[in-house]
Amino acid sequence: MERHASALALVVGSGPDLPVHCLRPHAASKAADWFVRRFPGDVLYAVKANPHPAIIDAVYAAGVRWFDVASLPEIELIAGRCPGATLAFMHPVKARSAIARAYFDFGVRIFAVDSLDELSKLVKETGGARDLHIITRLAVSSDYAQHKLSGKFGAAGPEAVMVLREARAIARELGVSFHVGSQCMRPEAWRVAMQSVSEIIRVAGVTVDIVDVGGGFPAAYPGLTPPPLDAYIEEIKASFEEMPVLENADLWCEPGRALCAEAGSHIARVELRKGDALYLNDGGYGALFDAAHDGLVFPAKLLREDAVHRPLAPFRLFGPTCDSIDAMEGPFLLPADVNEGDYIEFGLTGAYGAALATRFNGFGDYIEAELADAPMLTMYGGAAGAANQSQSVIALHDAVQEY
Repeated sequence: MERHASALALVVGSGPDLPVHCLRPHAASKAADWFVRRFPGDVLYAVKANPHPAIIDAVYAAGVRWFDVASLPEIELIAGRCPGATLAFMHPVKARSAIARAYFDFGVRIFAVDSLDELSKLVKETGGARDLHIITRLAVSSDYAQHKLSGKFGAAGPEAVMVLREARAIARELGVSFHVGSQCMRPEAWRVAMQSVSEIIRVAGVTVDIVDVGGGFPAAYPGLTPPPLDAYIEEIKASFEEMPVLENADLWCEPGRALCAEAGSHIARVELRKGDALYLNDGGYGALFDAAHDGLVFPAKLLREDAVHRPLAPFRLFGPTCDSIDAMEGPFLLPADVNEGDYIEFGLTGAYGAALATRFNGFGDYIEAELADAPMLTMYGGAAGAANQSQSVIALHDAVQEY
């Protein structure tokens, strides 16, 4: 993999014809170290957010030893790269063959379920094993999150009570889990969720060994300025103390975006300009999926040596495919004279960027490069860094609002 001091140095030096997936493993290590030191329990990296080996190696080197895996390829990846890692198969719906291989071939003992049918599959495919750690995923509100995740997974009401009771009868350890949604902007979302989960535990009348508060921890984007991450940790700690679980119950979390968003960026080239519309060689079927389909505005920077302090203007973006939904409304603020042949770096694409890219329309080839510079925005800069990050995000947001 190529290594460069910065994205600007990369494009000046090579003028790449393909879009570039930029990696900053040092940023992933910094974020992982923060969670390992600050979270009062076990930190499980959500592999789906970015399974690149360089990112896996970075979070492992920072002390992460637990991994949230959702498929056999993810299990194989972590088992092959991370000695001594604990794998938690947290997808609530799994193929029978995947359950059996995970248990017998890879030694996985932690499995998530959210229905009696899935619990029955788990028992049968593990041969009635009595060493299972069964995590019952419960449905909670995702009203506080930028990206809602409710509706697909999570047991609720009487079914949740039945799953908890049945799982308790066969599990070595019983856990509860939930997910408040992705890019959650309010720490109190965890308090509301943990109160809801507590009520289900009381009704079920079961002892609980593990509380998994899921993911949803945010990154900073233009127009989305989260509270400091310490506020999330304090809310979770206080709420956990009030839950009706065993006194020595374990506390887990599953950060994905929060560990890897800052560790990636993407470079795209402008192929054509039409007024305020820029046509790029990457887009919504590629690494900019979230900008096209979830309306996320990534920080953007024109990679030109004379781009500093030039007047900005708002732009719409279009990807390279012939599909009209390959569009990103933004607005993305860039120097007003941006034109064909210019390169743009989009920051904080480390979460779900390259992982969601497809080869639709024949596009999807990338160059990979490791960069040594800092992310455009960060949640992990210490007190001064956090203040600077917040001001930079606010400034970007205010500039967008002017247009």
